[in-house]
Amino acid sequence: MNKASTYKIQNIPEDDRPRERLQRHGPEAMSTSELIAVILGSGMKGLPVLQLSQEIVSHFGSLEKLTEATVEEFCQIKGLGKAKAIQLKAAISLGMRANKASKVQQYKIQNPKHAYHLIKDQLEKEKSEHFVVILQDVKGCVINYHTVAIGTLSNSLIHPREVFYPAIRHKAASIILAHNHPSGDPTPSTEDIDTTRQLIEAGKMLGIPINDHLIIGKGTFTSIRQEGIVTF
Repeated sequence: MNKASTYKIQNIPEDDRPRERLQRHGPEAMSTSELIAVILGSGMKGLPVLQLSQEIVSHFGSLEKLTEATVEEFCQIKGLGKAKAIQLKAAISLGMRANKASKVQQYKIQNPKHAYHLIKDQLEKEKSEHFVVILQDVKGCVINYHTVAIGTLSNSLIHPREVFYPAIRHKAASIILAHNHPSGDPTPSTEDIDTTRQLIEAGKMLGIPINDHLIIGKGTFTSIRQEGIVTF
């Protein structure tokens, strides 16, 4: 029996097959490659799904790199077509969203550092500017946070409707703005300051105050409110 044959689902005892193991023991009892095999469902001729899944895990080397992989990077793996690559990326993204939601529940922001630590891991690694809105309830606890625009502030067409839509939808009492500078320098630009002023005025009209605007750099940040650059 060759190596590929040993990975065939029909050659594995029923109790040890990924789907059956997931149903009987839950995802906690399964390896990353087994979970990927469940997501993919099948491999291809000469490349069973379990073998393909193990090669995916081996290719990226760590769970962190796997979660960061693009559809194009998945497609570079022999046997993983575009449809399955998209399927895998969608499943990973859904899991990351659920994980993010669980982390932000009851996270209370009492100062700029709290807001910075909430979003720094997401924003510091981005190679283009991402504009994020953090939603807070009446007690200052985080409801959720959303990326509402991608690109430089002068080009991404930041508009109050995009910024305040998540706040209205989730009935947020107030919001915090944040965006990254890929250069690593968190010094606010003229566009940053002008945009902040415009959004503060829009927030007053809507009854949703803006508590701060953070500029995220490499391992550091600037709080526009703390620096007294703009009156909130």
